Amino acid sequence: MREGDVPGLSVALIKDGSVSWHQSFGVRNADTRVPLDDATIFEAASLSKPVFAYAILKLVDQGKLDLDKPLIKYLPERAVPNDERSDLITARMVLDHTTGFQNQVLPKQGLTIYFNPGEKFSYSGEGFLYLQRVVEHVLGEPLEAFMKRTVFIPLEMKNSSYVWNENFETLKANGHKASGVVGEIRRPSAARSSSSLHTTALDYAKFVVAMIHRKGLRKETFDQMFTPQVRLDENCYSCIGKTPGPVSQTLSWGLGWGLEGSSRGYSFWHWGDNNGEFHNFVLASSKEGTGIVIFSNSGNGHSIIPTIVGQATGQSHPAFAWMGYEPYDSPGKILLRNILDRGTLAIRQYVDDRKKAAGSRVLNEAQLNSLGYSLLGKKRISEAIEVFKINVEDFPGSSNAYDSLGEAYMISGNKKLAIENYVKSIELNPGNTNGVEMLKKLRDQK
Repeated sequence: MREGDVPGLSVALIKDGSVSWHQSFGVRNADTRVPLDDATIFEAASLSKPVFAYAILKLVDQGKLDLDKPLIKYLPERAVPNDERSDLITARMVLDHTTGFQNQVLPKQGLTIYFNPGEKFSYSGEGFLYLQRVVEHVLGEPLEAFMKRTVFIPLEMKNSSYVWNENFETLKANGHKASGVVGEIRRPSAARSSSSLHTTALDYAKFVVAMIHRKGLRKETFDQMFTPQVRLDENCYSCIGKTPGPVSQTLSWGLGWGLEGSSRGYSFWHWGDNNGEFHNFVLASSKEGTGIVIFSNSGNGHSIIPTIVGQATGQSHPAFAWMGYEPYDSPGKILLRNILDRGTLAIRQYVDDRKKAAGSRVLNEAQLNSLGYSLLGKKRISEAIEVFKINVEDFPGSSNAYDSLGEAYMISGNKKLAIENYVKSIELNPGNTNGVEMLKKLRDQK
């Protein structure tokens, strides 16, 4: 946690089908230093999805929903009004991420179908939100009431909710950006099946134990949940607009869960990342009765989680390479720690070393950009500017590199150089709306 700059972590281990150990470390808030404990509430982020998927499969068992019946038969309106492919989308396609929807609808962007539903995997939170609307219409009740009745009460998850609970006020951890900046407490008033679950590591471990023991669903339904529905592309989880890569031989998706195949059978897993402030992971094996649940209140959580999971399980897991987060001991993360310790001397050493270095020892554009923003977040503005200058030098054709340098100069109060770099960024990419807005603000200043 210290090396990865992770302020708080909560871990639960499952052995022989029950929680065998749990511990919480660090603080809820890096500024106030309030300690974290087993009652601390985290944003589960995308770990919300498997819980919702389980509830959906309960409706399947009750005959209220058919996995393969088009959802338009339940909610008679197209998800995408002018795209007749909407009529093909089923609950199964939502749960195995083959709807063709983007992961998240961005501002000024509409929900879109990017490929024929059922054709391939591309992770989509929007699919889960669509299925939520269908279920709320069919049942005539809001998601939170449905989840409480269907999952939380039966599994005794007493500290879990998809909407804000006033009891969370003194229990919830603040999220932290990778830079260390403390995030504001979010209090969701509207439930989101894809991401708004608030819970503890222990409560979530109860849910995982129920999955291991196959509690609450018919055997045939659980079999489908943990049977590969679609193989993953080795190169991407959000594969819209990308050239297909090789199909993974070990990773696939079931219904609500990622699946990892090995000589020891299938393990089920999922990860979470809310706003780059909460990083979470769960991995379990029904066959072995083992599992691990990790919640962190940091955008650096996924830099250390693979090492912790590897130590707990005694093996490496291909899911982490597929997720693609930068590890805490990567060259970029090591350089950040060196800069925080030694300032510009560490930057000069990197500049000298990179002339001799090759391959992974030299940071790419994204790594340099991330490093610069981490320094900005820690108020190390002069060092951030030096890093962004290196990025511009190494990648002179990058509009984003100039945009970031312009932002750093703007924060430092150097209006002239901020304008120069935003102008260059827009020249390289006229569609850089952020740069256009920032440039206007700078020029409007007296």
